[in-house]
Amino acid sequence: MHYYDGSFWGMHLIWWIIWVILIAWIFFIPADIPYQKSKKESPLDILKMRFAKGEISKEEFEVSKKILTSGSTKNINS
Repeated sequence: MHYYDGSFWGMHLIWWIIWVILIAWIFFIPADIPYQKSKKESPLDILKMRFAKGEISKEEFEVSKKILTSGSTKNINS
């Protein structure tokens, strides 16, 4: 490396550090950082949304909610 008067290839060390940080930021930081990533919806959130849209009845919602909150994988009809 050529060192002359406090500069490396025409740039001071601080500029090399700034360029390395800038390039690393471009490649390693996700592009959507200004926008929050949407959190992954839980099964209960999806169930609530389906009920709100009218896709399922109140009874279906209550049964499904009970299954989801209990953590049980038993068959609903048994």
